[in-house]
Amino acid sequence: MSDYCATDPEGRQPPEAEGPPYAECVLCREPTEYPESYKGITLCPVCEWQEAQRAACSG
Repeated sequence: MSDYCATDPEGRQPPEAEGPPYAECVLCREPTEYPESYKGITLCPVCEWQEAQRAACSG
C-alpha cells in the first residue's frame, strides 16, 4: 500500500529508540520515539499527528 502523503518517496522511517536518551521534538521539545543519535527532523507522536492533520486538510 502506497502512502500518498509520505514525505520520503522511498518510505524510509527513522529508527525507533530502544531506550533513553531520546531525540527532542523540533516543534515542542518533548521526547520522541527516536534515538538521540538520529539525524534529521524528529517529531513527537502528538506533533506528528498534528502535522498529518494539517497536511490532510491543506490539499
